[in-house]
Amino acid sequence: MTDLEYLDRAEALLASVEASCDRINESSDADIDNQRVGGMVTLTFEDRSQIIVNLQKPLHEVWLAARAGGFHYKWDGAGWRDSRSASEFFADLDRYASEQAGRPVKFSS
Repeated sequence: MTDLEYLDRAEALLASVEASCDRINESSDADIDNQRVGGMVTLTFEDRSQIIVNLQKPLHEVWLAARAGGFHYKWDGAGWRDSRSASEFFADLDRYASEQAGRPVKFSS
């Protein structure tokens, strides 16, 4: 993957996280604040816990940090997959955000 391809895909992922967060806040009683600074989106939950999604441009990865731990995702041609478990980024984000929100939340690509 070229640097430009990585940036296009990774920026689309961050935009999807932000848009999903806005949709979740509008359609449910979840209160998730999202703030973007450059290549990083910080999600802050009611209990002040956070999930951070940031771009690692030199590695062509997207990193996710949550209470559950830190995870590294690489594009596999079809989606962003965890470098250890091969789980999909948005499925993991759903799980970790739901745990931290104390209710089910659904992000989408």
